[in-house]
Amino acid sequence: MQQLRMFDTLAGEKRDFVPQIEGHAGVYVCGPTVYDMAHIGHARAYVAFDTIVRFLRRHFKVTYVRNFTDVDDKIIRRAAELGENPTAVSERFIVAFREDMARLGVLPADVEPKVTEHIDEIIAITKTLVDAGFAYMSNGDVYYAVDRFAEYGKLAKRKRDDMDAGVRVEVSEIKRNPLDFALWKGAKEGEPFWDSPWGPGRPGWHIECSAMSRTYLGETFDIHAGGKDLIFPHHENEIAQSEAAHGKPFARYWLHNGFVNIDNEKMSKSLGNFFTIRDVLKRFDPLTLRLYLLSTHYRSPISFSDAGLQEAQNRLRYLMQTMARLEASVTEGSIEGSMRAPWVSEMVDRFESAMADDFNTPRVLGDLSEAFKLINETIDQPGDRDVDARTLRVVFSHLKNIGSSIGLFEELSADVLARLDTLEVSVAGIDPKVVDELVAARIKARAEKDFVRADEIRASIESMGVMIKDAGNTTTWEIKKTLPLE
Repeated sequence: MQQLRMFDTLAGEKRDFVPQIEGHAGVYVCGPTVYDMAHIGHARAYVAFDTIVRFLRRHFKVTYVRNFTDVDDKIIRRAAELGENPTAVSERFIVAFREDMARLGVLPADVEPKVTEHIDEIIAITKTLVDAGFAYMSNGDVYYAVDRFAEYGKLAKRKRDDMDAGVRVEVSEIKRNPLDFALWKGAKEGEPFWDSPWGPGRPGWHIECSAMSRTYLGETFDIHAGGKDLIFPHHENEIAQSEAAHGKPFARYWLHNGFVNIDNEKMSKSLGNFFTIRDVLKRFDPLTLRLYLLSTHYRSPISFSDAGLQEAQNRLRYLMQTMARLEASVTEGSIEGSMRAPWVSEMVDRFESAMADDFNTPRVLGDLSEAFKLINETIDQPGDRDVDARTLRVVFSHLKNIGSSIGLFEELSADVLARLDTLEVSVAGIDPKVVDELVAARIKARAEKDFVRADEIRASIESMGVMIKDAGNTTTWEIKKTLPLE
């Protein structure tokens, strides 16, 4: 294995990955707060970290933990709006989240803990912080005293004097410092609560991840990951409370994925540019979305657009058409022996090199694009078919190997192509029976040498957004474009 290097947000640079236990990687990714349908920001994060974990599993035994925040202010407010129990709301959206992730090829984590199932652990770490003087009670709540932690701000690279309360940091007269954050919130009428040494209440947001990561990965573990929006205050607060409680480093590497931007602005409900995963999958295939997300490096912002998705869908169709040709060309037999094409034996090495360099999926896709061009040339060129057959068997084996690490080429290409056809016809609002009838009428007109009529029918078909392809005595058709997101 090439030395794996990853960009550590805390260090501010790429570092060699050396796990604390040889051969094992412990990974914690902050999961969703389940009060609504998963959106494309979730897709960006969880496709990225699914791909990273898939690659890690090639070389390490991995324990992957991704939590569900199933009690929170947002869930409580949403439940009140719907007139439902908060537990029912969170459970419904957990089911929906898992369905969406499965469609995107995001594998389940090894452990998917819920906050409500770890109240005892949350109370235990909170008590440790209170007893050590890092937290205090105020008006029924328990707050972390930021001033007690000298390194506060080290992850976000912020100086204490320059900080403001930030997103989701509650400013209140009952706190000693505006940056102090709640570890435990006293019970309010109509809200879920649990008994604690400080009276009935529920956990604050940040403490949950410290408690659950410690439960499954230990007081210090290898990789903590999430979106860049979580660096401050959420991950900063996790570091403060965990390192104060345990007296040792919390996570050894911090990974953060970039934002999703729409029309050069961050996606936001308030800006009206908010799309759920299901919004997108009404018009584009799940593999299209995955391919689109992997085409940008996980740390970089991604500019989300209809044109970009359509380009990705066209690219997916080309990849699957090539895979179909490859599958049809592959025969049984050994893959041992010298290869005529040097690029074939280099495929996996190039993949490993790209992924070992901070999980560079755009480079992987670029290498695959070059390989697929050569695959088509290899299938088309005449020559020694014995050599060609062996070469293609190796190519197919390598692509399945690479695909298992990026979530592509795991399905039969014919199934994906059929799904693309069905989806694009549905999105375009086209009745395939009508198109088939027009195509048949055009074939008849051409056979009768009524080329004026044949051209008129072709124009009528193309006006529907359908492209005609004539190849010898065969005529096929496909959708020219997908309608834009609304």
